[in-house]
Amino acid sequence: MLFIVLVLVLAALGLLVAALITANSLWAWISIGLSVVAGLLLLFDWLRRRKKRAAPAEEEAAEDASDEDEPADGEEKKPEDVEQTVLMPAAGELGDAEDTPEPQQTGDPGEEKSDPADVAVVSELEIEVVVVDEYPRYHVTSCEWLEARDTIPLGIGEARQLGFTPCALCTPDAEIAGKHREKA
Repeated sequence: MLFIVLVLVLAALGLLVAALITANSLWAWISIGLSVVAGLLLLFDWLRRRKKRAAPAEEEAAEDASDEDEPADGEEKKPEDVEQTVLMPAAGELGDAEDTPEPQQTGDPGEEKSDPADVAVVSELEIEVVVVDEYPRYHVTSCEWLEARDTIPLGIGEARQLGFTPCALCTPDAEIAGKHREKA
């Protein structure tokens, strides 16, 4: 097949040269026709080879699937043995929002559910916390979520006034209030 394509391409080249020398457009159109035929033969050959390569792969896949699907001698296939892909969880499998773990490391950590007594103690203190630009939480400096992020130090009162809320990972309100109560 490739030999035929080579002959067609060489003939098209010869006719193109002849068309340029003689200024005869008929030779140019024949050259274009031979080039198109050569291209179609190449495409046909490529599709044929691709189909041949795909056939053994499909047969192997079918054999593998039939080997896996067949139970051993004397055994019946049980419904729980069949592997299924679950695209969506069934109703009730999502759980409550309280059971869902807070996102860690990548996104914004959740908000600490602060005890009102802790909030009262913390709001009167001038303790420094840190915030990260574009994130709505304030943290203690030892928070693992901060890792390599650039932080901005703020007083806890100022952070609250600016609308920042406490981080659920490092629980700054509980930690700061606990430390304050230990000192007193």
